Amino acid sequence: MERVPMTAEGLKSLEDELKVLKSVERPAIIKAIAAAREHGDLSENAEYTSAREKQGFIEGRIAELEDIISRTEVIDFSKLTGKVVKFGATVRLADEDTDEKVKYQIVGPYEADLAKGRISVTSPIGKALIGKSVGDTVEVQTPRGAKSYEVVAVQFK
Repeated sequence: MERVPMTAEGLKSLEDELKVLKSVERPAIIKAIAAAREHGDLSENAEYTSAREKQGFIEGRIAELEDIISRTEVIDFSKLTGKVVKFGATVRLADEDTDEKVKYQIVGPYEADLAKGRISVTSPIGKALIGKSVGDTVEVQTPRGAKSYEVVAVQFK
């Protein structure tokens, strides 16, 4: 069973989603299915078919979340220090071509969100950054071609 690295915040987010699915979404869809059954012929009942499909999605997501949570290994990066990139580090990079600065936090694969500046430790850039220090250069293959970044700062919050 492969362990999944995650921040405490990421685990809480998944647990919150699981709680909502079990305590709100699941009971609501059960009621919707019961109400749709009362409308008669199930073979031509679009409401019933739709509710059953949604139930399948909800049950699948519940099973997926329970699996992820059971394999989660919470990494407490608040006690980490230093200038070497590790899981949980917030890394500031400078694009060597454009000198544009970006900031990413290295997190687990199930909590990555590029819009929030959180990249997965298993992503190409995440893999390239692990073990690097301030001043190091990393080359990463992106969908738009190779990019070269300089590690400007590493911090653990």
